[in-house]
Amino acid sequence: MRGPAAVFVLGILASAHAAEPAQFRADARHGGVYDGAGVPVLHGVKWKFKTGAAIVSSPAVSADSVYFGSSDHSFYALDKHSGKLRWKFATQGRVTSSPAVAAGRVYFGSYDSSFYALDAASGVLRWKFATAGERRFSARHLHGAEPAAEVMPDPFDRFLSSPAIAGGSVYFGSGDGNVYALDAGSGALRWKFHTGNVVHASPAVANDTVYVGSWDSYFYALDAASGKQRWRFKTGEDPQISNQVGIQSSAVVAGGVVYFGCRDSHLYALDAASGKQLWSYPTKESWVISSPAVRDGRVYFATSDTALLLAADAKSGAPVFALSFNKWPFFSSPALAADLLYIGSNAGKLIAFDLKGRRVAWTFQTDGAQKNGPALTKADGSPNYEGAFSDFFYDDLVVGANRMTSVGQVLSSPVVDGDTLYFGSTDGQLYAIG
Repeated sequence: MRGPAAVFVLGILASAHAAEPAQFRADARHGGVYDGAGVPVLHGVKWKFKTGAAIVSSPAVSADSVYFGSSDHSFYALDKHSGKLRWKFATQGRVTSSPAVAAGRVYFGSYDSSFYALDAASGVLRWKFATAGERRFSARHLHGAEPAAEVMPDPFDRFLSSPAIAGGSVYFGSGDGNVYALDAGSGALRWKFHTGNVVHASPAVANDTVYVGSWDSYFYALDAASGKQRWRFKTGEDPQISNQVGIQSSAVVAGGVVYFGCRDSHLYALDAASGKQLWSYPTKESWVISSPAVRDGRVYFATSDTALLLAADAKSGAPVFALSFNKWPFFSSPALAADLLYIGSNAGKLIAFDLKGRRVAWTFQTDGAQKNGPALTKADGSPNYEGAFSDFFYDDLVVGANRMTSVGQVLSSPVVDGDTLYFGSTDGQLYAIG
């Protein structure tokens, strides 16, 4: 028979467990590792929910709700079992930030240049914070597009920074070039740190340090309490066409090492305390937008144009395996659960990869992929870019990039909750499969 003290202790432990924030890549350090059983065998769609535009946001699952944003300018809460709408909150811009849920509130950013805190149960606004103005990364002659003298917003700058919650603060980056720390309860500014360009990577927090990359080509380590710079690390430059520059990938911190991808075509491993480079993995001029995941001494990540799923030794960077996926890029980040890795593809697919057998266990196609994929896929299974991009004038680059989203791309990173996977698609739907 339990005594009062035992009941009290168990109550404290249960409360602490319930209070664990749900956020991008599973936790504040962005581990991407989930405790659930996952989906070793795919049985089908449990439910799907249609919004008014593309879903780039990765969902957060907390208690019995799934939270996510849509490019239809709205933020949603659904019943995780049935997919029924619990509430919907309207912003004035696209919501491509992935939410964080903690202490009864849900946090996210919008292209309307505001950062929001809502009541997680009702969707009622608790507070909002105005940044200095959201924007995408821009550069002259971007990706070699014409006219060469024109400043062009990057059509592949898809994501807004997703918040990380730790120690009563919520941390996020902004297109205004700042990294912000707000009081999670009140929304009051604790500090801001200015970088040299857009910050759309999501900060990772570990050991009282905030780790985040900027499009200014630097990766930063900031004191979590004060925002003071502890160190910074320089990545590659590309002043001619700004194709091989900038950090979109969000970092993961594991075993005293911080790992992140860069558009300079490298995955980096740095000493988390000093910023010293331990190793880098070159990816043959292919961006690493996908955020890495680390488990059991290996780091898993994916590339864009070369469409590779890669594993490297976490200590040395030595290659372990590389698997090609017909040149369909990866912007989604991997999720690990049990013996499987799950990742979304720009082909409009969610792929489950068996890590022990080193083979694809199963593949799920979105509705967009089933409907529009054939017209934008060549006979060999690779993307039919010729059918999407008519010219390399900037306007045609934008039109072509948008046309490729009709395939129902899975830019959203999957979340594992028990025996269910949740993820969004550019076909405007949030899927629950298992």
